[in-house]
Amino acid sequence: MVEIREYIEPVARLIEGVGVVVIALGIAVALLRFAYAGMFSKNTKSYQQLRHALGKIILLGLEILVAADIIATVATEPTMDKVLALGLIVLIRTFLSLSLQVELEGKFPWQQTKQPTNTDVIS
Repeated sequence: MVEIREYIEPVARLIEGVGVVVIALGIAVALLRFAYAGMFSKNTKSYQQLRHALGKIILLGLEILVAADIIATVATEPTMDKVLALGLIVLIRTFLSLSLQVELEGKFPWQQTKQPTNTDVIS
């Protein structure tokens, strides 16, 4: 009888490949848009838009890669070494995701946006 592990491992590798493709294609598209904006537009914020687009692409790719790592670890025998390696990978990728999100949005994910109050309004 065929074990389910034989099906899960290729699925995890496929998801990893999707994560890499998302990052690679996303970077290519963002760079093409940046080059187009630089040649045909007088947009002075194109560099900031490039950084924002690249950050969002990397965040998406990291999320996909974390999912693939979790699936790959569940599919194999969960030895302490593999679980610790997964924990370290998820910790590093989570830190990268958090850093990118703070860089992009200027606040931590759990912080709410500041609501203007009457004292914030200048007459």
